[in-house]
This record gives sequence, structure tokens and C-alpha cells, in this order.
Amino acid sequence: MSSQASHRLQVLSNHLKAGESLQVACSAISEFRYTLPNSILTQNQREFYERNGFLVVKGLVKPENIDIYREHFRRVCNGEVHLPFLTVMKDVAIAKSEFVSGEKAITKIQDFQHYEPLFNYCALPEILKYVECFCGPDIMAIHTMLINKPPDPGTKTSRHPMHQDLNYFPFRPADRIVCAWTAMEKVHRANGCLVVLPGTHTETLKQHEYPEWENGVNKFYYGVKDYDPNQPRLHLEMEKGDTVFFHPLLIHGSGANKTHGIRKAISCHYANTGSSVIAEDQLLGSQDRKEIGAIVEKRLGKDTQISIVDTWKMRARVVQGKEADF
Repeated sequence: MSSQASHRLQVLSNHLKAGESLQVACSAISEFRYTLPNSILTQNQREFYERNGFLVVKGLVKPENIDIYREHFRRVCNGEVHLPFLTVMKDVAIAKSEFVSGEKAITKIQDFQHYEPLFNYCALPEILKYVECFCGPDIMAIHTMLINKPPDPGTKTSRHPMHQDLNYFPFRPADRIVCAWTAMEKVHRANGCLVVLPGTHTETLKQHEYPEWENGVNKFYYGVKDYDPNQPRLHLEMEKGDTVFFHPLLIHGSGANKTHGIRKAISCHYANTGSSVIAEDQLLGSQDRKEIGAIVEKRLGKDTQISIVDTWKMRARVVQGKEADF
């Protein structure tokens, strides 16, 4: 790694340790693209996000809130919660196992926008005040997830390949989309923390496909087809309640959970309610659209006339400001 790249990683690491008082050793930015004028972010924080595509805010979500989300996740895993559009996903290596049940079998639940105890996270004032810095005052939640990374069964299938979230979303412009991702316990390299490639949010949306991993890959875990593996990367080690906000074009992923414990995080992607929607043939690749179409058909029936883009519109839920334009 070059000395310049090493210096940049050191600056980024200092940001993670310093929290609100971060100092970025760079010249000032004269024009802002990825953040909006606001009274929440400091000048340094705005410049950091503009350059790197992410921002960590220490201790943003209260422990008591996280404990409530943990309990409701447990209820979902135990079959105590039944909602028609709630998606429960299992690891490909243990999905067919009769010996693994409960939380250890579940890698993720998503689409909980109509399950109020979990959607409470998406509407937290402490989260929304930061989201407004990226999306503006009119905000909708477009994708909800509680990610549960059980101990890896030895197959490394608990990894998530490096990807860009915009690959999945039909909403534009990308610069008015942001993800809030909150650690529900201490996350570190051993239990599979997030890994980011700083600055890649300034690049275009890249082609994605399933990685060719020996033991398979979880459904819809697409990875960027071509990126420089030698590009400086940063592991976001975070404490319970720490929250990272990141751009949908930022290339990121996570490693395998090599510990005996379970690593949890809760997240929500937000967009401005005035967002436009791209045509379906511009969304994902043809094989990806086919897979998602099969899921829609399974849930709603073969005769259902609804596009993948329409399913995203159905998922969107306004949390602040004006109603959506679509």
C-alpha cells in the first residue's frame, strides 16, 4: 500500500476513535454534493462524508431501545410474529439443517416497515436529524433490515460480498439516499464488522453478480464484479449504539463471524420523498430480476400483475414531511 493510502487510512481510523471531535487533515471543500446545509453536522463531518461516503456517530441509539429491538427479533425467530410481507432469511449452509433453529438459523429479517416495534428504529428523532442532512426534510424509509450474523458454520457463508446498495434500489437521485446502520452490540473484525472502501461513493454503479465461493452464497448477496482488491479498506469496529451513515454507492461488505456469539445490527435506508423511479429494465441484471420476480410471484400469486419497481414503492413508508410523489 502506498504511503498516501496508508496516511488516508490513518486519518479514517482516527475518525472512528474520535467520534464527534474528528479532525480531517485535508483542504476545505468549496462545494458540497452529498450533504445538505444543516445545523447538525460540523464542517469537518460534512467534509469527511463528502470525501469518504460514510460517517460514524458514536452512541447515537440508546441501549434500552436496542434491547427492545433484540427482544422483538427473538419473537420473530421463534415464530411469535406473523406479518405477510416480513422476510426471514437463513444462511445457505444451515437453511436445510434440522439441528439449527431459532436465532442461530436466521441471518436477517427485512421489510419490517409495518411491524411497529422494529419500525420504531426508523423513526427515532436522533436518527432522523442526521438523515435529514443527507436526504432533506421529506423522508421515506425504503428498506428495513435487522442483520443477524450467527457464528460461521465453517463455510465462510456468513460473509457478505463487497457491494453497492444502489444495485437494488430504483429510487434516484442516489445522493439523496442514505443508510443508517446501528450496532446492536460491539462489532469488530472477529465477529464480522462492516468493511468499507472509502471514497468509492464518487464512482458509478458497477455490475454485480454472485461471487464464486466454494460453499455457496446467500440469496441476493450479490457482489461487485470488478473492483481493485488492493484499494484501501477500513473495518468499522463499533460499540453498541454507534451508528454509521453511508452513501448507497459506497462499496462495502462484511467478514465471517469467527466467534461463538451472534453479531446483530439494525438498519434502514432512507430516500427523499420527491425521488424519481427508474424503469425496471435499468434495475439489476436480467438474472437478478428473474430471481426477485420469482419471490414476488410466490408471495402474491402467479397472476399478480406487479413489477419489481412497484414492490419497492409498496415497501416505502414516509417517516417525515411530504408524501411520496409516485
